[in-house]
Amino acid sequence: MSSAIFFDISGLSYVLAMVVYVVFLASRKNAVGAAATTITIFGLASQTIALILRWVDSYAFWVASSPASGVVLSLLRSAPLRNLYESLIFFVWCLIFIHLIVEFKYKLRSLGAFVTPLAALTLVFIDISGTSKDIQPLVPALQSNWLLFHVLISFLGYAAFGVSFGAGMAHLILLTESRNEKSYIFWSIIVGIFITVLAAMGLDFLNAPPAKPDEIIKSYFLTSTFKSASGGVAVISWISALAIILVIWRFGLGLKKILSGLSLTTDMLEEITYKSIAVGFPLFTVGGLLMGAIWANSAWGKYWSWDPKETWSLITWFVYALYIHARFVKGWRGKKVAVLAVVGFIAVFFTYIGVNLWLSGLHAYGSE
Repeated sequence: MSSAIFFDISGLSYVLAMVVYVVFLASRKNAVGAAATTITIFGLASQTIALILRWVDSYAFWVASSPASGVVLSLLRSAPLRNLYESLIFFVWCLIFIHLIVEFKYKLRSLGAFVTPLAALTLVFIDISGTSKDIQPLVPALQSNWLLFHVLISFLGYAAFGVSFGAGMAHLILLTESRNEKSYIFWSIIVGIFITVLAAMGLDFLNAPPAKPDEIIKSYFLTSTFKSASGGVAVISWISALAIILVIWRFGLGLKKILSGLSLTTDMLEEITYKSIAVGFPLFTVGGLLMGAIWANSAWGKYWSWDPKETWSLITWFVYALYIHARFVKGWRGKKVAVLAVVGFIAVFFTYIGVNLWLSGLHAYGSE
């Protein structure tokens, strides 16, 4: 069977799981929570099968194009981590896998309502952005034995940061006492932007004229909605985005009552946040920065070139280093470290998605 079928099944499963997790928050019924977890596990199993089938297809493609390569080398270089589509799919797999570990360890199903939307948004982006899903020949820079280890370890770190983001968002809402608190306003803006971007991607997909996939991504993604040639359309779009944020700000405190009724505690969420970052930070340091530098030297002849991806990776590293320093050296707790966890994942998002789509550099092949 085709890997595409299992990818579609897993995608639908994650979107459905997101909805059921939200229903669980509202209903507080254990049966609904169990259903959400079961759907998520089913989606992960389907995606695992899809990744294996994709690897088999990539291996056959690689062997056909490079018959002189050995079996081990062919397996390493045919790993389904070679373009934007494959790496995003793998990120979702890592995110869900780590989330399930946390859910079972802490018996914390409600966290799924904050983590599965990241998976759903990623999958929606893949489908509506025109990202190529074809198996393509490796560009010379990717023909390295460091490929599998660099990307694999980096994305495990990204996924751990994603879980810390979900826990940090839940932590912020539980700590909120008033709508006028800066942390709550920050939380409302993040949630509002999340919903707005999801809606804007859908509108742009409907409005974008026919074009090649890379042109849709680089020229039309969020532009027909927020940078329309018609000033009136752009103004309405930005006003709508502000309205969504204001609605979240006005009614978001209701979520605190729901979370409080699910036996969620601030101590538990803070523990999940820092343990996720404690796992993700060394993975990102070794896989993203150190192995990335070694790979860069073998591909381009120097370890560091201040490429946009490298620069933003370093910014991301400093944000999480600040989190660890603030928590363990300065003794920060509560809102400050929760905000740092959220800001860190925003930096992760721009490091991977933003740089690949909107900035040129040595990593431009990643958007293909």
